[in-house]
Amino acid sequence: MTQTKPSPTDAYSLILEAIDSGTYRPGDRLVESELADRFGMSRTPVREALQRLETQSLLARDGRSLIVASLDHNQMGELYVVRRELEGLAARLAAQHANAEEIEVLRGMVQADDALIDDPRALARANRRFHKQIHLASHNRYLVQQLDLVHRSMALMATTSLAAEGRGARAQAEHKAIVEAIAARDAGAAEKALQDHISVAFTTRLKLDADKRERRG
Repeated sequence: MTQTKPSPTDAYSLILEAIDSGTYRPGDRLVESELADRFGMSRTPVREALQRLETQSLLARDGRSLIVASLDHNQMGELYVVRRELEGLAARLAAQHANAEEIEVLRGMVQADDALIDDPRALARANRRFHKQIHLASHNRYLVQQLDLVHRSMALMATTSLAAEGRGARAQAEHKAIVEAIAARDAGAAEKALQDHISVAFTTRLKLDADKRERRG
């Protein structure tokens, strides 16, 4: 029996997951042959995936090499502005359209994630899952697509704001408030709660970056 070769989409998803999980971090060089070996596929789908990621600005050129892109201060600010508005809209729509089962899933996620407060990397993965669930609960496919693009770009940040002292517990409390507003079908409160959540995350990240610059300087 002949095996079907992995499609370029498979290579794209695998590379994207490696960036998202921190296997490859901003500034790391991606070599076509090494990726092909790593993922057990030919170089052609890897090459096409790398071209696609470069087009989406997730990879950048460093001479002849491709590296994982990084976000400067202004780019980070622009990304958070867009994320705040789109995430807020997702929460508003979720409050209007989420079914009872979706709300229970959100509540269960928050409850389970309380156990991860002292593990920032695990909590960051759980955080992405939680936000994705809200996106899906909006029942708006176009919004979900746009938020997927935003969250891909979020992977270009080398650290998570959840690593800041006390941020994990506070983020969990914010998640609870978001879910309860959705459950109450209060679209305005859900939108504001999620927008405020993103604003606090941005402020926390700015403080982390400022502290990092101070240590270097």
